[in-house]
Amino acid sequence: MAMTFHVDIVSAEAEIHSGTAQAVFAPAEMGEVGIYPRHAPLLTRLRPGEVRVLTPEGEELDFYVSGGLLEVQPHVVTVLADTAVRAADLDEARAKEAKERAERALAGKRGEIDYARAQAELAEALAQLRAIERVKRRAGRTGG
Repeated sequence: MAMTFHVDIVSAEAEIHSGTAQAVFAPAEMGEVGIYPRHAPLLTRLRPGEVRVLTPEGEELDFYVSGGLLEVQPHVVTVLADTAVRAADLDEARAKEAKERAERALAGKRGEIDYARAQAELAEALAQLRAIERVKRRAGRTGG
């Protein structure tokens, strides 16, 4: 049997996932990280993007996080997200609308605060759209 560890994905609102994994991939601030059994302890901030959990059965579970923290301990990985949802539950129309709204705000550049907020909203919308696209591609391959 493959080596595994426990993974919890929680947001301020609820526990999104709790289970066993053989790998976790997450959007750390400095780039995507892959966590496998016996990974060194780690604490890092997350940027908006996908957290992917590879189960012992080989299934890949996709989650979207808007940011937060990733904590790696010897036998437990915890994702403490500002917002976390299953990628399949994301609203594509809403994400596209948020992307367009952020792009319009960036084009207007009314001030530093507006600009920074628009950049953050654009990054979040793009991350959601990437997660949605990944779920669609996987569903297309499995016929589901």
